[in-house]
Amino acid sequence: MRKRLSVAGVALLTVLAAVFAFGQPAQAAAGFTVSNGKLYDANGTEFVMRGVNHAHTWYQQQTSSFANVKALGANTVRVVLASGQRWAKNDVADVANVISLCKANRLICVLEVHDTTGYGEQSGAATLAQAVDYWLSVSSALAGQEKYVIVNIGNEPYGNQGYGTWATDTANAVKRLRAAGLTHTIMVDAPNWGQDWSFTMRDNAASVFAADPQKNTVFSIHMYGVFDTAAEITDYLGRFRTAKLPIVVGEFGFDHSDGNPDEDTILSYTQANGIGYLGWSWSGNGGGVEYLDMVTNFNPAALTTWGQRIFNGVNGIRATSREASVYGGGPNPTTPPPPTTPPPTTPPPTTPPPTTPPPAGGCTATYTIVNQWAGGFQGEVRVTAGSAAVTGWTTRWTYANGQTVGQAWNATVSSSGSTVTARNVDYNGRLGAGASTTFGFIGSAGGTNTVPAVTCTAS
Repeated sequence: MRKRLSVAGVALLTVLAAVFAFGQPAQAAAGFTVSNGKLYDANGTEFVMRGVNHAHTWYQQQTSSFANVKALGANTVRVVLASGQRWAKNDVADVANVISLCKANRLICVLEVHDTTGYGEQSGAATLAQAVDYWLSVSSALAGQEKYVIVNIGNEPYGNQGYGTWATDTANAVKRLRAAGLTHTIMVDAPNWGQDWSFTMRDNAASVFAADPQKNTVFSIHMYGVFDTAAEITDYLGRFRTAKLPIVVGEFGFDHSDGNPDEDTILSYTQANGIGYLGWSWSGNGGGVEYLDMVTNFNPAALTTWGQRIFNGVNGIRATSREASVYGGGPNPTTPPPPTTPPPTTPPPTTPPPTTPPPAGGCTATYTIVNQWAGGFQGEVRVTAGSAAVTGWTTRWTYANGQTVGQAWNATVSSSGSTVTARNVDYNGRLGAGASTTFGFIGSAGGTNTVPAVTCTAS
């Protein structure tokens, strides 16, 4: 309590100083920056988020969660705040305290307003303009924290209705924050409950980025049931990479009420391509998605299956996280916090073993006829990396029955006689060890359509 009051007092005493600081040019308060689609910290070191979401606004007494998340290896925590439209507002003193907890535990803070969730479809949800009003109201807590804080304007700011104004509203929100003097890196969420199935954010990201006078905006996609195949994940993230626009998986889980996301591909592709991710969520879920808790009852010694996967699994936080260089920049701690309750006799598995072990090296490919009709068919090829990551791949096959390939997607396809060669495109060539991607095509065929053998060469 004494620390909390102290922070509040400091915030009140520095309001005037903060106003002047916000009026200074960007270079006077250097923090995170964006260049060529990547995020760099205040030292100019590339920073890749590896962390979790924490529902602070509903569990404000769980301040030990920051230390516990850090001890399990995270370098970032995305903190749920409320602006007052749907939930009680987190005031200046509380925001300042959250930032101090992040800094004390050497975490980067991504602060988000949750009241905007599902606007246009969710009754009582806040607008992005109201979210900006909130950030301006707590600006004194943000001033001078550019090295440690990223401002996520509003969580999932549209549902599945009325999202056509997302680009205009988001650009206006960014410009208002900049005009008020905020120089932090800004994160913006996708519409469609964060999942952008309409591709509204994807197709308008360049214009929103250009609207930021500082060109310091990061885009956040939430991956749940919409992203249930490797192709959907690699295509979506890959398009941002190709466009050199910064993208982060701001939320995802291993399962969801709207479908089963492919978390293995999310983890492997983001790791192979230097993309940040923030899993949902530390603890305290309700409403039928309690299975998304990473720990039970905020107890770091009681990891759930999901918690084991994201912290300790392949391409998980413990294996891939590096601390921000403003704190030191080394690998994060690998020693778990002391248990508060005895651990289970047999820990749950991190990931189920594959039915077939991955190939020893290079890559393999499998060819499938998805559908066929008189004179034509749809094919799909799945490319899988071996025991080491690959940066590119080429597949080849030879038809025996005069088949030809026409339209293709997610690969560059060429033919020489009956031999077909398919190479990766910019956004799906990099695969982590054991990770897969797919490409498809439409072909023509006569009465016989034999499945050919496919070879794969990695680079």
